[in-house]
Amino acid sequence: MEASHRALSSVLEADLLERIRELSPAFFEALIVDLLIAMGYGGGREEMGSAIGHPGDGGIDGIIKEDPLGLDIVYMQAKRYAEGNSVGRREIQGFAGSLDGVRATKGIFVTTSTFSAGAREYAAMIAKRIILIDGAELARLMIRHNVGVRTRTVYEIKKVDEDYFTE
Repeated sequence: MEASHRALSSVLEADLLERIRELSPAFFEALIVDLLIAMGYGGGREEMGSAIGHPGDGGIDGIIKEDPLGLDIVYMQAKRYAEGNSVGRREIQGFAGSLDGVRATKGIFVTTSTFSAGAREYAAMIAKRIILIDGAELARLMIRHNVGVRTRTVYEIKKVDEDYFTE
């Protein structure tokens, strides 16, 4: 059953990424905000996050206010890339510069594809905290936090409770 579950999850992950790539950049940006809220950012409150991306947005596609007054804000960038196209160091450097423009020290960069080794190395070595979420991780997070998916059936597997039968 576990192997079947892994296989079904893998198919679901691929299907999610395919659907995301077919939709608009605005939908993708809103999806990322929804996911971050579902993960507990902004206290899990919908009004604490917004997708703000548009042409000339300065490299910031969305924000999540971590506290009600907006004293601590997480900035995010979302890149909907085709499979096989990876996000490079240059894009991460650009996002880091965008964070400078809003005097921020942390951000989340999400893509439907992958990150190059150079992008990962750069994000790891700079003083700003930039979390990189690739397509595979994005799909897993969506499934774990029930964004864009529904539970169809739940099967319980039970075993004998040894503690109960101890005299």
